Amino acid sequence: MLAITAIKIGLEIHCQLTHLQSKLFCPCYSDYRGKTANTNVCPICYGLPGTLPLLNQRAIESAGMISLALGCQIPQNLVFYRKNYFYPDLPKNFQLTQYNAYGITSIGVDGKLYYYGDDIDGGTGNVRSKTARIRRVQIEEDPGRLVYENGNMDTSFYTLIDYNRAGICLVEIVTEPDFTDPKDVRIFLNKITSIIEHLEVCNTNLEGAVRCDVNVSIDSGKRVEIKNIGSFKEVEKAITYEIARQKTMSLHNIEVKSETRHWDDARKVTKQPRTKEEEQDYRYFPEPDIPTVILGNEFVSLIKTKIPELPDARKTRFITYYNLSEHVSQVLIDNKDLADLFESAVEIYSHSPKEIANWIVTDLIGSINDANAKKHELNERRGNKEGGQEEKEEADRSGSLLSELKIGSKHIAELAKLVDQNIINRNTAKSILSRIVNTGEMPSQVIEKTDTTKINDKKVISEAVESIFNSEKSAVKDAKQNPNAANFLLGKVMQLTKGRVDPGITLNLIKAKLDMK
Repeated sequence: MLAITAIKIGLEIHCQLTHLQSKLFCPCYSDYRGKTANTNVCPICYGLPGTLPLLNQRAIESAGMISLALGCQIPQNLVFYRKNYFYPDLPKNFQLTQYNAYGITSIGVDGKLYYYGDDIDGGTGNVRSKTARIRRVQIEEDPGRLVYENGNMDTSFYTLIDYNRAGICLVEIVTEPDFTDPKDVRIFLNKITSIIEHLEVCNTNLEGAVRCDVNVSIDSGKRVEIKNIGSFKEVEKAITYEIARQKTMSLHNIEVKSETRHWDDARKVTKQPRTKEEEQDYRYFPEPDIPTVILGNEFVSLIKTKIPELPDARKTRFITYYNLSEHVSQVLIDNKDLADLFESAVEIYSHSPKEIANWIVTDLIGSINDANAKKHELNERRGNKEGGQEEKEEADRSGSLLSELKIGSKHIAELAKLVDQNIINRNTAKSILSRIVNTGEMPSQVIEKTDTTKINDKKVISEAVESIFNSEKSAVKDAKQNPNAANFLLGKVMQLTKGRVDPGITLNLIKAKLDMK
């Protein structure tokens, strides 16, 4: 049996610079979503004779920030090239991009990014720190979108083309094939996305704003590129399948061909739509209508002043300043919306940062994930897949629907304050949270309407305990023999009072009553 000795995985991550006001080479709006097909276009988008591209300066600055954040070197000069291939979503029959064959001309090269792998360092119990090299960061234009009948490329009787997206500014991040584990790839992608969010150059919650193609090879075999992967969850699944496919072929002495395959997220398999072009097939040559852009040292100095606090630094601050655990801090900074929500809530109520963080990381994220699942299920039932990778994007990063929930920092801050002031207990607070994420009511309003304040009156609690002792005589006998069984009685009292009694006072009264019997 043939042994597989090496797995190589490389990534091509495409990030739309959604915070720009216009496309990369023309004044058309960068926000193409929701517009009638082929209305967000101009003669420059189509590449009509007599038109000239005009480079977006802010795009260069944003791409420079990404390059520095990934530890890349920024060259003195930038050059754009024509990448020629004939595909219907390219209105000009070529793509304007960057290319390093004739010297370093892309916005960033030779970067390095540290991340925590999925495995545990031998015997220490610590997560292993890993490194991925960044080959280059380049600026290019997005192609148009292909739209299929019912969103299914295999069964569609026609293909429509929407050029609204054509010319949108993309930053492509190309890694070296430094990954061997699909789980590590997903962890790395989450970190890249968090960095992009903190740089405030891209709204990653928009469908299709961040996309990823994957290159997979085993041993010294040929590289297979996987496209059309809808989410980071699917990236992990696609790599796992492709590794298994190539291993099976190698074990049966079947040649693995260099090709581009698409991910079928319904059947969870990769399929071959076309053979992969070789480098020479693209016939790169410098774009004659865009002169060389001279950056110089002043550009790098300027960009450094614009880079905000990045995720790793923010995580360290959360641990040292707010005394949060490493795990909680990591969950928060993995999604900038959640980290911003935490800090905004702490500004309103600064006495319990740990409590506020826990509300977000445990209870609120649970509500968000439930909302994500319901939305995805609804889209599936409606068949809401109108073609293109971005329509299949699954919201699998916690917080992607935070803006759709009717809850903000003032709600979280007030909830923590009410628990601290002993007005409500945590169980009641959880119930209130599950309500206000949909209604937008303040916790104090819910308390006023439902009378859910905590019961601290020992007389009232004693009456509730007495009632449970009378109805649960068998459990009382067990509790006299086994003190741990008192927790069962506590749960019954909590159930009777709808979670309103103080659990500490209640448990003490239960134990005292058991000692008397």
